[in-house]
Amino acid sequence: MLSTKIIGERITEARKKTTISQAGLAELLFISPQAVGKWERGESMPDIITLNRLAEILRVDLNYFSEGFSSVSGEERSVEESSEPTPITSEKLKKGKKLNWNMSQGSWQDADFSGLKNLNEKFSSSHMKNCKFIGSELSGLQLSDNHVLGCDFSDSDISNSHLKSSHMTSDLFKNCILKETTFSGSYLSDCDFSGADFSEAVFKSGGFAKNGVVDAVWNSTSFQGMYLADLVFEGLITDCYFENCAFKRVTFQNALLTNTFFKNKSLKQIQFINCQADRLTYEFLKNGKADLSGITLINM
Repeated sequence: MLSTKIIGERITEARKKTTISQAGLAELLFISPQAVGKWERGESMPDIITLNRLAEILRVDLNYFSEGFSSVSGEERSVEESSEPTPITSEKLKKGKKLNWNMSQGSWQDADFSGLKNLNEKFSSSHMKNCKFIGSELSGLQLSDNHVLGCDFSDSDISNSHLKSSHMTSDLFKNCILKETTFSGSYLSDCDFSGADFSEAVFKSGGFAKNGVVDAVWNSTSFQGMYLADLVFEGLITDCYFENCAFKRVTFQNALLTNTFFKNKSLKQIQFINCQADRLTYEFLKNGKADLSGITLINM
């Protein structure tokens, strides 16, 4: 049974455990902080789709919001009731056994992991706030259901990685290598990607909004089913792909677009300022009823 009061209490409890503010939660859901406040006061309740999103963001089971849900899961009880773990002895170390460490499903705040290498899947399902990963070797990183707020990944190699169902807000990715990285079902907002290399990166079924992308490299980058808002693309845009995206206040400025594919019902929310485009790109934009007044057609 769903009760607005119980749901509100559960949202408040889980939000505080993950150290997300009402405003931060609202931003991840693309709603107003006032709406979150009404939920938590029991004045209204989210729909089932939003509840699913909330469960992902707050890292709880969907049943957590129901009246009969126990806050302690069976898995947690089995851990509490189990005996002490077997200690690591010097004999084990002498036999050359490599100790395994995993930082997944944790909550990390103000930690400095700068310069680390080969993290791979060791941070999945974690909440990270104000952490540093500056100059780290993170290629092949696998993140799933992560919530990353105010972290600094500047000058790191995050190529060939997969960020799935994750939320990244107000993070720094200056001069990061993001080649061949896939962002699926992830929402990135208010991040700084200045100088980042997105060559052959894939964005699908998520959101990319209010991010700084000055001097970013867009080469064979793909956007599929994405919500793109409050963005300014500049420089060379080549061999890129935009399909079934929702655009809102997106600007291409001082940009050269070549061999770039737009497959959208409407491109009216895109503004072009002092741009150039080759014939192929120009025709795609024309077919999408884009405002071409800011584009000069060039022969290549």
